[in-house]
Amino acid sequence: MQGLIWAGAALTVVGLIGLGYCILRAARARRAGLDDAAMRAELQRVVAINLGAVGVSALGLAAVVTGILLG
Repeated sequence: MQGLIWAGAALTVVGLIGLGYCILRAARARRAGLDDAAMRAELQRVVAINLGAVGVSALGLAAVVTGILLG
């Protein structure tokens, strides 16, 4: 179960790094002063990455909880 906990923690960290990347990318797009259509397209790409990062983080947290409960 120790391996499940550590793997889950690693997945959670990867998800958090992805969320940080989304924040930086959205801030960079805002500072670039894009027009409405370009900003909308960029934020749609960021939302897709953001959903993936949240999913990975949630799976990691679920693995940690499962490892704790079974251990």
